[in-house]
Amino acid sequence: MTRLLNGLLVACLTTSAFAAEVLPSAPKGFFNDFAKVVPESVASALNEQLAQFERDSSNQLLVAIYPEMQTDSSIEDYANRLYQSWGIGLKDKDNGAVLLVFIQDRKMRIEVGYGLEARLTDAECFRIIEELKPHFRSGDYSTGFTNAVASMITASQGEYTGTGKTIAEQGDASGDIILLLVIAFIVFLAVSKFIHDLRSIKRHVVYGPSGSYPLPREPSSWWNTNSSWGSSSGGSSWGGGGGSSFSGGGGSSGGGGASGGW
Repeated sequence: MTRLLNGLLVACLTTSAFAAEVLPSAPKGFFNDFAKVVPESVASALNEQLAQFERDSSNQLLVAIYPEMQTDSSIEDYANRLYQSWGIGLKDKDNGAVLLVFIQDRKMRIEVGYGLEARLTDAECFRIIEELKPHFRSGDYSTGFTNAVASMITASQGEYTGTGKTIAEQGDASGDIILLLVIAFIVFLAVSKFIHDLRSIKRHVVYGPSGSYPLPREPSSWWNTNSSWGSSSGGSSWGGGGGSSFSGGGGSSGGGGASGGW
């Protein structure tokens, strides 16, 4: 009976601890400044730099800056749960890493996936964290993050080879193929109907919901009054604004990395 009560108490405490925790959903970019401490131009440039690194190496390196931690856990446990939730890195390589910074808590951590631990070692992560501290203390976040991104890329390059596309771009390509097939099918139906109607015109007969009826005027006049084919001026849905997007590949982390404060 005592063991049962102890077990229920532990379960209640565990449930209460996790109920107080919020795991943010996976960010849309590689460099994500939710605390608004970096100019947009710098954030955009760093986002593209990290996206290009995934294209070149298949490694996924992320930066996520939040105002504060939304948990009662340690930053190490919180970072590991965020990493697993976001699935950073490829599933078969676990080649990802994330730099998490919580401005109001003055805490940060680099969490590293299994596949990059040999290059982005705990010691290297600690060095990057230490170099960030003076920049953060002086409020120069732009220089700090720019240096940190460069150091993470330098340390983790050479281990894997990329495909020339990010995971998100590979997904977009699949979606584009499906869209092209749908458009091709619609065009095929439209052309088929056009040919059918043209043949009807040549026979001076038009088919409608009520059946067929004689064409009341010359085919050329009918064509002139109904030649709206391709004249639509609507906008295209292709393309889009914004920078390169992040999409996780199912990678995992065993808790490698380093933490610090400033």
